[in-house]
Amino acid sequence: MKKFKEWGLLPKVLIAIALGIICSFFFPDGLTRCFITFNSIFSNFLGLFIPIIILGLIAPGIFELGKGAGKLLLITAGIAYLSTILSGLFSYGTCRLTYPSLLGGAVTSLGGIDMDANDLKPFFTIEMPPLMSVTTSLVLAFVIGLSLIAIKGDYFKGVMLELRELVFLVIKKVIIPILPLFIFGIFLEMGAEGNVGPVLGMFLKIILIIFVMHVTVLVLQFCIAGAIAHKNPFKALVTMLPAYVTALGTQSSAATIPVTRAQAIKNGVDPDVADFVVPLCATIHMSCSILKIVACAYAISLSMGLDISFGTYAGFILMLGITMIAAPGVPGGAIMAALGLLASMLGFDANMQGLMIALYIAMDSFGTAGNVTGDGAIALIINKIKNKHAVAEGNA
Repeated sequence: MKKFKEWGLLPKVLIAIALGIICSFFFPDGLTRCFITFNSIFSNFLGLFIPIIILGLIAPGIFELGKGAGKLLLITAGIAYLSTILSGLFSYGTCRLTYPSLLGGAVTSLGGIDMDANDLKPFFTIEMPPLMSVTTSLVLAFVIGLSLIAIKGDYFKGVMLELRELVFLVIKKVIIPILPLFIFGIFLEMGAEGNVGPVLGMFLKIILIIFVMHVTVLVLQFCIAGAIAHKNPFKALVTMLPAYVTALGTQSSAATIPVTRAQAIKNGVDPDVADFVVPLCATIHMSCSILKIVACAYAISLSMGLDISFGTYAGFILMLGITMIAAPGVPGGAIMAALGLLASMLGFDANMQGLMIALYIAMDSFGTAGNVTGDGAIALIINKIKNKHAVAEGNA
C-alpha cells in the first residue's frame, strides 16, 4: 500500500480505468450505485471548490507577475502568452480539420450516449451550492490581482498568498488522491451501461493526434526561435531533449527547472537570462497543455453535440491561456484550473469533466515535457532581444 501511494498519478488513473471496465462486468447494481453516489457527492464538491480554485490561483498569479514588471518581464510574459494562445488555436484548427474523418465512428457512437439519462442513479446526493459563479470568480480574481499590483499594502497580498497555499493543499491532498476513485466510478458506470467501448476508441485516436500536434508545435517554436536567434533550430531542439525526458518522469515543470536551465545555457543562452526566463516560463508558458485541453474538449463537445464554433472556442482559449498561468505545480494541475471554464464556457457537466480529467491525465507528462522544451525556445528569443538591446545601449 505504501508503494502504491508513491506511484504517480498517471499509473493510478490507468489502473482505475482498467479496473472500472473489468468490474463493470460482475459488480451488482447495488455496489455500482455506491460508487455512483460517491461520484455525485465528489462532483458537487468540485463544483463548490472550482470558483475558490480560480480566485486563489489567478489573483496571486497576476499580482506576482506584475511585481516590479520591467520591460524584459513584460516581453517574456507576452511571448509566453502568445505562444500558448497560438498553440490553442492551432489545436482547434487541426481538430476541426481532422476529427470528423479520423475519429469517424467513435464520435458517432459516443454521440448516441446520453450521459445524464442512465438507469443507474445515486442512492442520494449532497447539494453543495458554490459561493459564487465561475464568471464572478474570474472577474473578481482579475480585479483583485490587478489592484494588488497598484497598492503598496502587504496584508491583503498575504491573505491571497495564504489562500493559494490552501488551494494547493486541497488539490494535492484531497482532489488529486481521490481522482483515480472518481475516474474508476465513471468507467464503472459507463461499462455497466455498455458505453465504454466508444469512449476508449475515441481516447486512443485522440492521444495519437495530440502527440503529432505536440511534435509539430515544438518544431515550429524552435524554427521561429532559431530564425530570430540565428541558431540551428533542430540542433537547439535536440539539446533540450534532456529537459523533455526529465519532465516525462517528474510530471512537473518546476521540478525540471534545473535541467531546463542547464540545457538552455548549452544552447548559448546567457546564464542570467536562463535564470530569469526558465523559472518564469515554467509557470506561465503552457503551450502543450492548452493544446491538449482544447483537443480533448473539442472531441467531447463534438461527440455530445455541443457548440464547437470558432467564436466559442476562441474565447475559451483566450481565457484558458490566462487561467493556466495559475496552474499549480502538481500533476493534473492545469486541467483542475480549467474545469471552471469547461463548465461555464463550453457547457461541460460533471461526467464530461470526468472524461476530460481522465483523457488529460493519460497524457499529462507529455504536455509538461512539451511545455518545458518550449521554454528553451523562448529563452533563445529573450537572449537575442537582451543582447541586441545591450548593443544598442553601448552604441548610444
